Amino acid sequence: MTLHQEPSVAPGSETPALASFLPTPPGTLICAEDAVFNVTEVAAALEACWQDAADAAALRKATVKVLHDAQERGRAAIASAMTEAPRNARPALRAYAWLTDCLVTSVLFTAMTRLHPNPNPSEGERIAVLAVGGYGRGEMSPYSDVDLLFLAPHKITGWIESVVESMLYMFWDLHLKVGHSTRTIRDCIRLGREDFTIRTAMLELRFLAGNRKLATQLHQQLRDELFRNTAREFIEAKLEERASRHRKQGGQRYVVEPNIKEGKGGLRDLHTLFWIAKYVHGVRNAADLVKAGVFTPEEYRQFEEAETFLHAARNALHIIAGRPMDQLTFDMQVEVADRLGYIDHSGRPAVEHFMQDYFRHATRVGELTRIFLTSLEAQHVKQEPALQRLFKRRRKIGDQYELVHNRLNVRDRQAFLSDKLNLLRVFEEALRTGYLLHPDVMRLISANLGMIDNDMRTDPEAQRIFIDLLLKHGNPERSLRRMNELGALGAFIPEFQHIVAMMQFNMYHSYTVDEHTIQVISNLAEIERGELEEALPLATRILKSGVNRRVLYIAMLLHDIGKGRNEDHSVIGAQIARKVAPRLGLKPAECETVEWLVRYHLLMSDIAQKRDIADPRTVRDFAKAVKTRERLDLLTVLTVCDIRGVGPGVWNNWKATLIRNLHAQTAYALEHGLEEINRDAREGEAKKELRSRLTDWSAADKRTELQRHYSTYWQGLPFAAHEIFAGLLRDIQPDEIRIDVHQDEDRDATRACFALSDHHGIFSRLAGALALVGANVVDARTYTSKDGYATAVFWIQDKDGNPYENARLPRLRQMIEKTLRGEVLAKDALKSRDKIKKRESKFDVPTSISFDNEGSEIFTIIEVDTRDRPGLLYDLTRVLAENAISIVTAQIATYGAQVVDVFYVKDMFGMKLHAESKRKSLEKKLREAIVTGAKQAHSE
Repeated sequence: MTLHQEPSVAPGSETPALASFLPTPPGTLICAEDAVFNVTEVAAALEACWQDAADAAALRKATVKVLHDAQERGRAAIASAMTEAPRNARPALRAYAWLTDCLVTSVLFTAMTRLHPNPNPSEGERIAVLAVGGYGRGEMSPYSDVDLLFLAPHKITGWIESVVESMLYMFWDLHLKVGHSTRTIRDCIRLGREDFTIRTAMLELRFLAGNRKLATQLHQQLRDELFRNTAREFIEAKLEERASRHRKQGGQRYVVEPNIKEGKGGLRDLHTLFWIAKYVHGVRNAADLVKAGVFTPEEYRQFEEAETFLHAARNALHIIAGRPMDQLTFDMQVEVADRLGYIDHSGRPAVEHFMQDYFRHATRVGELTRIFLTSLEAQHVKQEPALQRLFKRRRKIGDQYELVHNRLNVRDRQAFLSDKLNLLRVFEEALRTGYLLHPDVMRLISANLGMIDNDMRTDPEAQRIFIDLLLKHGNPERSLRRMNELGALGAFIPEFQHIVAMMQFNMYHSYTVDEHTIQVISNLAEIERGELEEALPLATRILKSGVNRRVLYIAMLLHDIGKGRNEDHSVIGAQIARKVAPRLGLKPAECETVEWLVRYHLLMSDIAQKRDIADPRTVRDFAKAVKTRERLDLLTVLTVCDIRGVGPGVWNNWKATLIRNLHAQTAYALEHGLEEINRDAREGEAKKELRSRLTDWSAADKRTELQRHYSTYWQGLPFAAHEIFAGLLRDIQPDEIRIDVHQDEDRDATRACFALSDHHGIFSRLAGALALVGANVVDARTYTSKDGYATAVFWIQDKDGNPYENARLPRLRQMIEKTLRGEVLAKDALKSRDKIKKRESKFDVPTSISFDNEGSEIFTIIEVDTRDRPGLLYDLTRVLAENAISIVTAQIATYGAQVVDVFYVKDMFGMKLHAESKRKSLEKKLREAIVTGAKQAHSE
């Protein structure tokens, strides 16, 4: 930018003119200069108001009024221009910075010429005002902080203190969020040595007004006394700070609610890169990184694109929030996408397209940072990673490669590119030897992706190399992630490119689709390495027994490849797999199995979580679908890895128990015949188990308990629940309510068992009581004994998906008892608690309700798929109760903001809901309850 001159004296006056104090705009602004800050009008208004000011307080107040009006006009003009061109980020940043420059220097002008005039300042009464940090770079978002340095030559004199104090009062009256320090040059040097944060701030000083020579002197002394010969310590400090920041922000790039400024791949990473470059190379702007040999012109273009995109998103976020905000929360993602002009298309909402662009830029920022840091190592400025220095073993590498700073590089670029298969071989070599790729190799691959063509994709040697990457070296996720980041994976499998950086706008998936796929494969590799034997015994046992690893790895690679299209991603994915699997060299039978696994990769998860696997029909139907033990085992491992790959904490003992039980029962059915899975066999087994547990009971008491229940009770509950209910029902009186609440560690849930006289709507009342204490029901069953007692069991978790802590169980029990006794009416009490959080308010889940009379031998299955909220289960069960529908079991599967509530029901006569009119009427009432509850939940 053009630096302005020392204040000059206006003709015919003894004080300098305001215009001479103000800086010139630093470049093209997003709107006209006069619209941002009309210097002539403001100067005239200030002169007029000063004439009428009776004292200093009145003058200060009048000045603030004029500048506040100018500030409002300027901000409105910039905001209006940003609405027209929301992605034109840099001119907007410059406009906000220049508006702030004008306000700051106008305040300084007022303080120095009107409030504390000092026409003949001594040498020690010089003052310079400098912008610091982002403001120093001339980058200001709508609500960025204003960081200032008030610089004095030797000591802070009384006059300087008065000027600064008056300025701060005016800043606060203008509602500017000012961060400030008043220091001498020696203070700046001393504090910069002690604190790297202060030293970083000193890198980005920008002179605004006052004594220019003083500012120039500071710059020179900083370079000579602080920056020179201290590059290595500065770099190490900044990189440690960066690593700490990443850990605080979640440790990885694909956080579902990323922080634009502080997150991995965010603006602060670009700032860190620039700070280091400025410290080491003395660059003044990012374009100088090309001259310094750090970036190629193409890499600089990508740097600029990423920075512009991130700034545009941050500007929009500030405007929408009306305050400083850097976290892209779910609700804000929708609004930012809309403000930046994204639209729904290709079967995906605008917000997903916006976030896909965000993650692509964040990924590229990571690559640019890696290239930059390696170039510093090449200059011996940054130390090699400690582990690399520690283990200097030279692993044998291929003849066409060499090690440069312990990274794999190619000896001869021309020779390397003469065989396009080398673009794949280099990834295998890196995986085989354990070396990281040198940035020069990464650049070479990225620049020559066009060589990966159809001829190469169908080359048997290319197929072998790729399959070996997956199967041979034990950690395929490393090569897949690097291939993906460089674009090589999408080039070799073009169908994969569609899901790169694809975000799924829900609260369930923690990763983009491509990263989720790599996480799934990583889970499989971990199981194969024996690292998850204790956590995943079934999957480990299946893999040890031997499966077709080619089929399993390719199925995992392709299982979500159909996402982001209008149709069911499993169906589309299977069609894509039919084309891709042969191209990867799989045999026809293997291709068929891969296609089946992709088509039905959600089947086992859906059956386990949304159906009652205690119902023999469920197991028989699932066994008919999988047909063979081989497919059952492959699907089981795929299901486990898929659920674990969704995000931290999604896989738990509850899901493990469901999957394990379904696998065991299905394997038994496939081995012994489907007819062996029947209700009579289960009832006999359950009664036999209970007899063995009731060792201290008399024969008469055992007989009473075993004859007390209908067959569905014995078939539908685990053995432990039978034992608990036996104790609760023993000598129970008609007016008693007996409750047992304990942790069920095998299922990662709290088990609440209830025994009481049966009455209509008991399931709904229990659901209401549990909702009042914030409990999430994951499974529930209720039966009526032959002597008229209800036996209900609910498995519940807290809002974080964990079992209730023991300390919270008494309150849980107390609320249940009050509700069952009618002391608390759940319908009324839930009104204030059945709310959806603001950050989750943008998730829209269409409601789907289905009735299935074929999935169970004796019950109708009602499946309700809709938007989750705290009181939903209570509302649904209340509607069923009001329509004389008895609920026997309920499975609740939650996927972030989406929930699938499944009820096994019968009518008041114990029959299925055969009448279509009855089902339609019930569906209408259920929908009405969902809509009414949703309106209440979204109201303030």
